[in-house]
Amino acid sequence: MLKSFYNESLIEAGLDEAGRGCLAGPVVAAAVILPKYYEHELLNDSKQLNKKQREALRLDIQRDALAWAVAEVSNIEIDQINILKASMKAMHLAVDQLQIRPEHLLIDGNRFPNYPMIPHTCIVKGDAKFLNIAAASVLAKTFRDDLMEELAKIYPHYGWEQNAGYPTPKHRKAIQEFGTTPLHRMTFKM
Repeated sequence: MLKSFYNESLIEAGLDEAGRGCLAGPVVAAAVILPKYYEHELLNDSKQLNKKQREALRLDIQRDALAWAVAEVSNIEIDQINILKASMKAMHLAVDQLQIRPEHLLIDGNRFPNYPMIPHTCIVKGDAKFLNIAAASVLAKTFRDDLMEELAKIYPHYGWEQNAGYPTPKHRKAIQEFGTTPLHRMTFKM
């Protein structure tokens, strides 16, 4: 059972990202503030859910959250600053967009550069432990998957509608056959 909060006396935002290990496209992060004592029987780490469940949860999260935001950092910037810094930047950008200022940030992972004037706690596998991080996981994944499906219409050879830019055999074969696109991360091993 996922926990509703880390510290019940604070307004907490959960943060997570999607797309770190991809060969193409942006990295996307989400920040979500859920109501105190929020419950949802299906909400879990997005990797534990199928596409239909994630899509249904996305609507529930957007409806139920006190505040939520999604931000992305492009493949070009990923190549300039590296994927870890780009992931952290996307999380900071998501927090910047929240309509409610959180008092504490819960980060999925083991490191995070300080956000100005808001303390944070890093939680390894936090998306499987806290509802607000799981909600951020779902939003980041669904937003990124939708984006990659749209980009697949422009670049149909790479199978992004199915692999979301991850390094599947089909994606790697398409790179060998057709070359890279302007959306590929050139610092990643193709």
